[in-house]
Amino acid sequence: MYVQVEEVSKRFERNGQTVTALDCVSLGIESGELVGLQGPSGSGKSTLLNIIGGLERPSLGDVIIEQRRISTLNDEQLAEYRRQTVGFVFQSAHLLAPLTVFENVMLPLVPDAAPAAEKTARVEEVLETARIAHRATHLPGELSGGEQQRAAVARAIVNRPRLVLADEPTGELDEENAANIIGLLTGLSAEGVTVIIASHDRRVLDVAGRVIALSDGAMCEQ
Repeated sequence: MYVQVEEVSKRFERNGQTVTALDCVSLGIESGELVGLQGPSGSGKSTLLNIIGGLERPSLGDVIIEQRRISTLNDEQLAEYRRQTVGFVFQSAHLLAPLTVFENVMLPLVPDAAPAAEKTARVEEVLETARIAHRATHLPGELSGGEQQRAAVARAIVNRPRLVLADEPTGELDEENAANIIGLLTGLSAEGVTVIIASHDRRVLDVAGRVIALSDGAMCEQ
């Protein structure tokens, strides 16, 4: 099992009351599997992705990735886990406006000790994969929404992650651009990357090998 979520709960305080974002969620995901997370806003989809990705810590329970308990890692180890293992794709591209597409995609490689030529080749490779190489020298403000999202996918995969977490990646895209992003994510899965996508988009959920539904922080598989 590549991803194991074991009885994970997430609780936080809001206005003096305890809010449960996840309630004793357990699931297992195999390497290379493409899994969809479905549920209304507030159901816990994003929280679950954030915990699997090491952006948040669970209140209770364990998350095990590649037989490593990430819920016990310290902050420095979590940062290294995110950099080496996980690629994140969000609804908004979150590209840095002053940087070109090439420079945005290069950012995750800055701490890498690889030679500059190797880093450049890797960026060029993922720009081609994401079909955004023709916009490499452009600034984010010069791109369409679909182009920005393709650049964001390129940035997410430039470190060759073994796990990609996508949170509503097609939520702001038209049908053609959504199809491009879906194609990129399914292609990653076909290459052995584990992909988990939280989405309301039926087009995304239809290509998932398995769909897990969340409601009020609890899970039921479809």
